[in-house]
Amino acid sequence: MAIAGVSRNPKKFGATVFKELKEKGFELYPVNPNADEIQGVKCYKSVAELPGDVKHLFIVTPKKSTETAAEDAITKGMEMIWIQQQSDTPEAVEVIKAAGIPLIHKKCILMFAAPVKGPHKFHRFLVKIVGMYPTTVSKAS
Repeated sequence: MAIAGVSRNPKKFGATVFKELKEKGFELYPVNPNADEIQGVKCYKSVAELPGDVKHLFIVTPKKSTETAAEDAITKGMEMIWIQQQSDTPEAVEVIKAAGIPLIHKKCILMFAAPVKGPHKFHRFLVKIVGMYPTTVSKAS
């Protein structure tokens, strides 16, 4: 899975997500136009530069960059896209819907990537209690 928006700053959310998912055993491809390497892993300058076999994209970019990442993902032939809450824009969601690519958005990936820990575990519990925990992923929902 590629992650567009991985930060070089370890205190930023993009870096936190990358670190946690890497620790959970995910094979990750960081994307940041300003870095050659992040946390010891080769970094790609754009989604367009990713290897062809990378088919899943998590977007945690600033909103101004989200639509470009989404368009590059569509051109690249990504099979699944997740846009982190606070990174999604109506334009990015619309281009992904138009392409027919399965999309998750308005959800925090750390609530779903097992094992779930800390405040994300509690938030996940609350979402399940009120019946808002998704059980399936639909096309561009």
